[in-house]
Amino acid sequence: MRTLIADITKKSGEKVELFGWVAVRRDHGKLIFIDLRDRSGICQVVFIGKDKELYEKASKLRSEWVVKITGQVNARPEKLVNPNLATGAFEVLAEGLEILNEATTPPFDLSTDGKEVGEEIRMKYRYVDLRRERMQNNIRNRDKVIAHMRDFLRGKEFIEVETPVLSKSTPEGARDYLVPSRLYPGKFYALPQSPQQYKQLLMAAGMERYFQVARCFRDEDTRGDRQPEFTQLDMEMSFVDENDVMGVVEEMLIDMVKTLYPHKKIQQIPFPRITYKDAMEKYGNDRPDIRENKDDPDLLAFCWVVDFPFFEKTDNAGWTFTHNPFSSPKPEHREWLMEKKNIGEILTTQYDIVLNGFEVGGGSIRNHQPEALKRVFEIMGFAEERIYRNFGHMLEALGSGAPPHGGIAPGVDRLIMILQNEPNIREVMAFPKTGDGRDLMMEAPSDVSADQLKELGIEFKKKK
Repeated sequence: MRTLIADITKKSGEKVELFGWVAVRRDHGKLIFIDLRDRSGICQVVFIGKDKELYEKASKLRSEWVVKITGQVNARPEKLVNPNLATGAFEVLAEGLEILNEATTPPFDLSTDGKEVGEEIRMKYRYVDLRRERMQNNIRNRDKVIAHMRDFLRGKEFIEVETPVLSKSTPEGARDYLVPSRLYPGKFYALPQSPQQYKQLLMAAGMERYFQVARCFRDEDTRGDRQPEFTQLDMEMSFVDENDVMGVVEEMLIDMVKTLYPHKKIQQIPFPRITYKDAMEKYGNDRPDIRENKDDPDLLAFCWVVDFPFFEKTDNAGWTFTHNPFSSPKPEHREWLMEKKNIGEILTTQYDIVLNGFEVGGGSIRNHQPEALKRVFEIMGFAEERIYRNFGHMLEALGSGAPPHGGIAPGVDRLIMILQNEPNIREVMAFPKTGDGRDLMMEAPSDVSADQLKELGIEFKKKK
């Protein structure tokens, strides 16, 4: 029966079966040492020359070969203990070796943290890159963070609901990824930029407390640390105000850090609140880095930024929303919205959670009455026909008896990036794309056959 490498510390003198990858092989005359790696750690395995058949088989081992090893766990002499390994006080004297799969020469060294290797080659061979200790820690801690989020919210009577990935294209800020419909030629689905509309529809459905670890898709131009698809913790609550939503998220983040990252220090609890106006005047941006010591990688300076302008001018002197069109104005500015006056002065109930100079989530209280949402689109210059074509389903749902509601969507990738002290979100995603949206491992995007295009009723015309 298999023993995980980490568990050999409890099996001194016992026979074990280990499975894993050969990390390193070292030949020392009549002794061969290998470092064997599995998901739990690394241990040293010894092959001795007196067992010639086994020794000869071990001499053929190379890095990243997959093997099964049987042997006895022995305590290492005190002067030979390796303090850098959790299993460093023990080794396994091999009695049997089965080669389960050979491996080609790795494209790069896996004994380092990988930061010296070009990112493109790491992404092309991501399934190899993910074997290194740093990447294993990133992905395993990502799992722990998401599990904590789920457990915490369920403890607060939230329910997890999956919402569709194939939906309708509506103007929400970024470009949609469009999916052609084979059964309805000339019509398209869109991949969701976020579950924003669905989570509000769930509030209209009486769910009251919803969350989802949601995949989101935005067809944006190359912009630094962005990905075509990303993950957010989508949340929505009924019968709440800003303080209720912010309070739940703040409690969740504090508990997460104390539970999963106890070596890190949160600079200030409760998190300070800064108005958008003050942030711009003092820091020059709306995601201020308020750390007292920016040289401390384990210092977490959370803050809330509130009181955002609802609208901003477009290039053609019209109006557009600053965050999303579904936000509600602050109560004292609702009359301005309904009367379409003092538009540039209307403040919204938007609240952003900021960590060490990165926006890690944003949300708002929503317009739960259809006439208020309709007024937002009118201010943006939408004709009534377009409003109902794009958002008629939302107006009907809000008019069906939707409760007051609000929510937020912390970004999972960016939050874990900061918690793991990584420089970008690609380091905490299993299979990221390049900054220009390419998947180097799968070679996507790729061409499709003429038959597939014909079936969808699509043809390409060359630009003149």
